Amino acid sequence: MGRSPQSSSQTPDQGAARRPSRARGIPEATVARLPLYLRALTALSERSVPTVSSEELAAAAGVNSAKLRKDFSYLGSYGTRGVGYDVEYLVYQISRELGLTQDWPVVIVGIGNLGHALANYGGFASRGFRVAALLDADPNVVGSTAAGLPVRHMDELESIVESQHVSIGVITTPPGAAQQVCDRLVESGVTSILNFAPTVLTVPDGVDVRKVDLSIELQILAFHEQRKAGEEPDHTESVLDRAPGPVRAAAAKLRRAAGGSGKGRAEAAAKDQAEQAKGKTAKGGEGDLSAVMPA
Repeated sequence: MGRSPQSSSQTPDQGAARRPSRARGIPEATVARLPLYLRALTALSERSVPTVSSEELAAAAGVNSAKLRKDFSYLGSYGTRGVGYDVEYLVYQISRELGLTQDWPVVIVGIGNLGHALANYGGFASRGFRVAALLDADPNVVGSTAAGLPVRHMDELESIVESQHVSIGVITTPPGAAQQVCDRLVESGVTSILNFAPTVLTVPDGVDVRKVDLSIELQILAFHEQRKAGEEPDHTESVLDRAPGPVRAAAAKLRRAAGGSGKGRAEAAAKDQAEQAKGKTAKGGEGDLSAVMPA
């Protein structure tokens, strides 16, 4: 799909002469930050802020100003010394670079809770995306509606992709069905896929996949919360030292049976006794773990 022609009402591309060749390309890391800049610039535009400095924009986007200036150099936009960047011009320039100056038809496959939520998300239209169709294979779901659109059967996928010129597919199916859905999307001509299913998809060359795994993001947040709470793991401890009491007690028995001498044996015996005492007072299902450990 080609870019739509620039309308006469759009801001003229003053940086075109300075823009690096398309053949040279823009680094992937820069591409990943462009939506962050666009979000910050859009917020400024909505507040009628005419210009912004690199430091202010970098802070709003969560990057450092040197990295921001380097990223913008790939777009051919260097701002004006002492004035900063023109907000409206940068909104247009980044939107065009991201391909958002046209509508991108999108199909969502898998209309469960997450599929419904995405279908009802109001931010797609304002960011250059149009939900062209909702698809599912479940006869209990097909025929229902979400966000005013009917849920159509997967058998219609190929005809929808062709008639609506769809190049982006969103997968929100259970993990077991995701690869099969991905294969059908690719075979029908879809070349970009946003995958919400917790599984890795295999695609041929020329097809781009972006994965959104909410559980992984939560695990990363848990890591940072642990650090903020001052609960950093003690790296002098072994995995067994952080295991439940009965597991540590059984491991201590194994160490003692394996032998050792002097202080090491005495420490192991003392630790064994202490952990056995803890295990006797422990409540819940942990007391059953020792039954599956060697004695």
